Amino acid sequence: MNKKAMYSLSYGLFVLTSRVGDKDNGCIINTAGQVTSEPNRISIAVNKANLTHDMVKESGKFNISILSEKASFDIFKHFGFQTGKNVDKFEGYTACKRSENGLYYITEGTNAYISATVEQTVDLGTHTLFIAAVDDMDVLAAEPSATYAYYQSSIKPKPEEKAPAGKTVWRCTVCGYIYEGEELPADFTCPWCKHPASDFEKVVQ
Repeated sequence: MNKKAMYSLSYGLFVLTSRVGDKDNGCIINTAGQVTSEPNRISIAVNKANLTHDMVKESGKFNISILSEKASFDIFKHFGFQTGKNVDKFEGYTACKRSENGLYYITEGTNAYISATVEQTVDLGTHTLFIAAVDDMDVLAAEPSATYAYYQSSIKPKPEEKAPAGKTVWRCTVCGYIYEGEELPADFTCPWCKHPASDFEKVVQ
């Protein structure tokens, strides 16, 4: 079975944001889509390891900012490679505005945002599927949405093709994180993007 066939699915990329009390947070997700048009509903799947997951579950509200082909790698690093459990991702961050629901949406490198209220949740083990009613939305720019394939080919920096001398490393094909070691543990999870060991490739000298 060639697991890379999954990469041929047409994924988008989004910044998911939510708020609990006076704390705002956001993370990168790649699973969001419309599920019904009348009434207008969307679904998102969020890894339970993300703080934003817990905030959406508690508040019942979220925004998704749809990343465009103008998005820089910095936005992926900012919202995807650090955790809101340790840092305030919105402290000093100015490329955002609050929508009518009081949550932030991202204004740079995005082409639209959608505000939604959770109606149902489905436990998927590592993730939760949130099905939500659309409350508000707006178009921010005309640039095409960034697909997962576009991120891989045009946004993510190209890594070195070889491992450092005398070392074997495993590279995350999603974010580029490097794990040093002869063997990658089968249950390893990327500390940056939370993807599993199956998304790592061995880099040999």
